[in-house]
Amino acid sequence: MSVHEQITAHTRKMHSHLEAFQRMDDAREAAIEQAVALCASGEAFTTDEINRITARINDHAQRGISPTRPYVTSEMVAAYVQRKLSAQ
Repeated sequence: MSVHEQITAHTRKMHSHLEAFQRMDDAREAAIEQAVALCASGEAFTTDEINRITARINDHAQRGISPTRPYVTSEMVAAYVQRKLSAQ
């Protein structure tokens, strides 16, 4: 394989890795928004789905160039909602 082909293959692999990260990160953000909405309306919520996706993101990051994400607690969500409501 020529150097050009090797570089192209490597670039495609990195791009694919980052695309997978972006899909997972979008899903994580949607799960966070859902938890925030439930919390803001006084309904019960969990961070289980957020943290399931976070674990997948962090595992994925170990095999490439994407960043990791922190795990989220219910206290973090409640504090965010409180700050958001206080700012209004």
